[in-house]
Amino acid sequence: MRFAVALAGAIALASGGLVATATTASAAPVTPGSSLIDQAGPAIKKSAKDRFAVHTNKNGIVRYTRTYDGLRVYGGDLVIRTKAGKFAGASAGLAKPLSLGTKPTVTAASASAIAKGQFQGTITKTGSPELFVDASSGVGKLSWETVITGWQPDGQTPSRFHVITDALTGKVVGSYDEIENVAGTGNSIYSGQVTIESTPSGASFNLVDPVRGNGSTCDMNNRTSGTCATFTDADNTWGNGAASDRQSAAVDAHFGAAVTFDYFKNVHGRNGIFGDGRGVPSRVHYGSSYVNAFWDGAQMTYGDGAGNAEPLVALDVAGHEMSHGVTENVVPGGLTYSGESGGLNEATSDIFGSMVEFYADSSEDAGDYDIGEKIDINGNGTPLRYMYNPTLDGRSHGCWSTSTRSVDVHYSSGVANHFFFNLAEGSGATPYGTSPVCGGAESVTGIGKEKAAKIWFRALDAYFVSNTGYVNTTTPGNTARAYSLAAATDLYGLCSTEYKAVQASWTSVNVAGNDEECYDGNSFTLTLSAAGASVGPGESKTITATTALVNGEAEEITFTAGSAPAGVTVSFEPATVTAGESTTVTVSAAADAARSSAPVTITATAPSITRSKALTVTVGSVAACTATSTTPVAIADLATVSSEVELTSCAATPSTASSVEVHIQHTYIGDLVVSLIAPDGTAYVLHNRAGGSTDNIDQSYPVNLSSETANGKWTLRVQDAARADIGTLTSWTLSV
Repeated sequence: MRFAVALAGAIALASGGLVATATTASAAPVTPGSSLIDQAGPAIKKSAKDRFAVHTNKNGIVRYTRTYDGLRVYGGDLVIRTKAGKFAGASAGLAKPLSLGTKPTVTAASASAIAKGQFQGTITKTGSPELFVDASSGVGKLSWETVITGWQPDGQTPSRFHVITDALTGKVVGSYDEIENVAGTGNSIYSGQVTIESTPSGASFNLVDPVRGNGSTCDMNNRTSGTCATFTDADNTWGNGAASDRQSAAVDAHFGAAVTFDYFKNVHGRNGIFGDGRGVPSRVHYGSSYVNAFWDGAQMTYGDGAGNAEPLVALDVAGHEMSHGVTENVVPGGLTYSGESGGLNEATSDIFGSMVEFYADSSEDAGDYDIGEKIDINGNGTPLRYMYNPTLDGRSHGCWSTSTRSVDVHYSSGVANHFFFNLAEGSGATPYGTSPVCGGAESVTGIGKEKAAKIWFRALDAYFVSNTGYVNTTTPGNTARAYSLAAATDLYGLCSTEYKAVQASWTSVNVAGNDEECYDGNSFTLTLSAAGASVGPGESKTITATTALVNGEAEEITFTAGSAPAGVTVSFEPATVTAGESTTVTVSAAADAARSSAPVTITATAPSITRSKALTVTVGSVAACTATSTTPVAIADLATVSSEVELTSCAATPSTASSVEVHIQHTYIGDLVVSLIAPDGTAYVLHNRAGGSTDNIDQSYPVNLSSETANGKWTLRVQDAARADIGTLTSWTLSV
């Protein structure tokens, strides 16, 4: 994904389903049976049709991209963390394994035509629509992505406009432009007298930085296309500090690229924006009276502002935009540029743009937590955003609420900006401004910007996935709070001062979480290697329960299990450990155990403290008593359709806890009546026009089939009982 300054006048985006083209994987596909993928187990929400490819592998952090039945999955990216080559944790954005049909009912030609109708400006090329799985919401939907290349209405800003359409209905799910506009006026030259690197060339010098991957700065000569001439100079003294000398803007741009490169390398150990040592090309004097600057995924471009007299080459602009480059090169495809993940994307650039400004330590542009204060977009000397109190701009959210996910990403970023300020500087009166807290939250004592930035970068690098947000009811662990706490634990220890400050800072902006409690006395943590254990009748399954000492002295811990489903036993070996040790948890089902699923409480008791975790124990059917259909069936308007499966070798009697798992893609499930028809013709209604305007059915329905005979043909019948919406039955599974 590419980004422009977008500090004001941002394009409005749809709140869900936005995607960007994922970075090409750097290794051959990894099958689900491969070591790390296999060790991760259900944590990564894999299905039989998934294939994985390594995106990056460094410092014990392996990022993967995912395909499903050969299609790219946006939002399917994941992170596996390792210690000594062994699985140590995972981040994934999916709420559950993917299960959907991959045959579109909307043609590529139709998707292309729909996309063209969304574009404003001049089209120079329309790319071939790509069929993919959009899982940015945590649930997969078959979609088309069409990329239109051209010029935005101003005739100078290039456009690469992405339109996402539902491949079953043709509905436009979302759109975004890789390059966005900034509305307003620039404000002269900012960096003052600085030291920059150049490369000798005969008797002159080129503005090419040999220290930082040959990053270069060139002159577009107020054009929007054509050759960009690298700046040259005879005496290696560049510019005069005024916009009247074309070299002056080049000095600021070259300096901004160098400082940003150095910041990420020297502070966070990242080898430049791209992570591979390459420098960033910078283009200045772009267009005529062009009041914009943008990052396009490969280079920085700066306009000269109103009257070609006020170049937009401020240091925080450079740091902000090139930090977008870091984000999109760390997280495959970047943090989805809509809703809360888009706010985190923008906040990450605000955070590191500010940290670059502090790192430069310039007397001309001192570090602060104001965003865009030098370029005076508002025309009254005020900044665009205030990290210490985001609401001062009149639009940004300083406290999280349910409406945060539906505002422009430049305003939802305020929640994370406010969090970061409180973490770094504390709440209340500070040298940079007065930071309030939300609701009745307690005041926060900051840990310093250096530690705060290290925690944020670690969270981005090792934990964030493309659809990470603030609050996530579908996948509660996929949040910035949970990941930044994990990062603080990695860097400073669980329940450290820094960990507690992260907790307090998120609470101060109204972002709650189910975190590890911290105690002053003897304390330990309890983790389970899996959230659930599935067994068949007569089978056993083991997981590991691990304890870790977090404070005080290590005490003996005794494990017990709460009530389990009938016929299920849960045992521990050993039953007593010392804090810091592990035990093996064995879940066993008797041969006559009935189908069931329920949480079992695993309790670890020490003299000073008791910890517990819920383990979901599921007793399934034997294979012969389960049948699945994956053949898509189109559901026309006002039609009734059916799909059959057959059981032939099931020796069991159907259970009172039988289940039917149904996956239907439909834009208005309040139209639908879904029934299971037994071999003897008895109908069991599973869904009866519930859910209103909700999209799609992805649900497992319990049903009492104890009066039925297992073997025979079973039918799932779907009736569309109202006008206007259509869909597809993608798959269903019967377990008797």
